Amino acid sequence: MTNLIIKQNLQGTAEHFAVIRRDIHRFPELGGDTQRTSALVAEMLGAWGYEVHEGVGGQGVVGVLRKGDGNRTLGIRADMDALPILEKNGLPWASQHAGRMHACGHDGHTATLLAAAEQLATSAEFNGTLNLIFQPDEEGLAGAKLMIEDDLFTRFPCDAVYAFHNMPGLNVGQAVVQAGGLMASSERVTITLTGRGGHGAMPERAVDPIPALASIIAALQTVVSRNLAADDAAVISVGMVHAGTAYNIIPETAQLMLSVRTAAPQIRDRVEKRIREIIEGQAASFGVTAQVDYTLLAPVLVNTEAETERMRAVARKVLGEHNVLNKMPVRLMGSEDFAWMLQARPGCYFVLGNGTGEFTGCSVHNDHYDFDDAVIPLGAACWVELVEGYLA
Repeated sequence: MTNLIIKQNLQGTAEHFAVIRRDIHRFPELGGDTQRTSALVAEMLGAWGYEVHEGVGGQGVVGVLRKGDGNRTLGIRADMDALPILEKNGLPWASQHAGRMHACGHDGHTATLLAAAEQLATSAEFNGTLNLIFQPDEEGLAGAKLMIEDDLFTRFPCDAVYAFHNMPGLNVGQAVVQAGGLMASSERVTITLTGRGGHGAMPERAVDPIPALASIIAALQTVVSRNLAADDAAVISVGMVHAGTAYNIIPETAQLMLSVRTAAPQIRDRVEKRIREIIEGQAASFGVTAQVDYTLLAPVLVNTEAETERMRAVARKVLGEHNVLNKMPVRLMGSEDFAWMLQARPGCYFVLGNGTGEFTGCSVHNDHYDFDDAVIPLGAACWVELVEGYLA
């Protein structure tokens, strides 16, 4: 099928899938509890002839479509979950559930893959097996891993996997397809300091964990500034501190939680080593003990070279060569659990512009954000072009 026909067909269904996107937007679901969205996806895929598998890794859905006798396989993922944010943009399709909002565009990612799914089932030509992966709980950085642990790639083999995310501030019709590291790792670090409680008027009879906590917070700020090179990207943020129950009681324990982001695996290892050294050293100097719970939520997202080059060629064909950038204008320090899928299989995660308007140009995770429906036929055209080329 020619690129022109693909574009014409998808533009013809654009309003239909915009309506679907806005319906999903009205009824956002959090984390792994995407029952309504998953049911909608399963129903539509089934109607188009996909072999539908529900309950993968919780409420994940996989639609399988086979054409011809080819043995190549391809996976494309869309995320479905929303965020615990009160929507404040006043749009007609705003959330009907107070405190929940599709503030990251997962409603649009799902609608885009559904638009491609219909085209691929009814009109596209390919020879092989296509696995469309609809994933819950990306925001919690848990859904991809749960699907993989539920034998995703054993039950639904994929020679490569692909996904995209919208990018506010980048014009609709533009894309960034970057090889190598694109998104940062995400780690949650919980530090528990234990001393000996006592009366606030008699600190000499206690072992106070609070000075140790304060000293650790200050010392952690030196990791990025003094232990990494200027072009090594890392972020260490203290997001939670908890200690004590009353103003005149020295507590026995104190706790702080960190968010750690790093842009490359070797930087991640260096940062973890230094954080642990600082905590152990500071704790010892104050006479308290330290317990460190260091949890990797998502690794660095790394696009493989060959699959990225294929996606770049697809994007250039659909959007025009001048609209496809090879590198992000600024480094992305956010995280994405599609990184787990890219650890298991080669593939590419790219971004499509969401525009610069009042709602479409503001940051994701903002209470005024909205996905631009004009992205749907463009993203869907990229998926159809990719499938027809990869499973030629």
